[in-house]
Parts: sequence; structure tokens; C-alpha cells
Amino acid sequence: MTRDHQLTESICPRYHHAIELIGRRWTGAIVLTLLQGASRFTDIANAVPGLSDRLLSERLKELEAEGIVTRVVHAETPVRIEYHLTDRGRDLSNIVEAVSCWATRWLPEPLANDEPIQELVSAN
Repeated sequence: MTRDHQLTESICPRYHHAIELIGRRWTGAIVLTLLQGASRFTDIANAVPGLSDRLLSERLKELEAEGIVTRVVHAETPVRIEYHLTDRGRDLSNIVEAVSCWATRWLPEPLANDEPIQELVSAN
């Protein structure tokens, strides 16, 4: 058995699930936006250029199912819905910060007319 084969067999399923979850397109940008205080759907959508409403809705549902985001419905007229990070979601802050530091150090500076988040996401 080769060393590469041994390494792939030993990857922890939890690690793999975590990487697949937070590495999905747009998920990191959504988590970052929530960490920065955005809570309403439109606030999140406006903070992440290029993210469609359909994909934002899909990612928020996935994050809610994973226990990273909680959806709060305020029974008022009109109905107000907010999204908040759970303790599990807020615990991603160190990871988001580490990725941000890595990107600042190793990725090229975005062009003046490019959106930084869009460039990072498009590279994936």
C-alpha cells in the first residue's frame, strides 16, 4: 500500500464533513457576514455580491440543519425573519479569521473593480 493511499484511508469522517460543509460555495461568506452582525436575509444578500437569493436560501437552510444558524421568526406585521449563529456557528470565528489571514498573506490583491469576496469564492 502506498503512503498516499494510507493517508486517504485515515482521513477522519468528521473532518471531511466539516471541510465539505464550510467549504461549500458561498458558505464561508455567509458565515463571515453573520459573524459581522448581519441578521436579516436582505442584509446578508447585500453583503455578499453575486450571491443569488435562491442560493442564499439554500445555504441558510443547510446551515440551520447543521445547527450552525438559527432562524428566528418575529410575529409582527410584516413578519420579520432573522438569522443568527448558534454557539456552534460562532465557534467558527477562529477558522474564518485563520482563512482571512491566509488569504491576505498568499492570495493576490484583488483588482480595484473586483469584489474581494467574489474573487476568493470564484477561485474555488
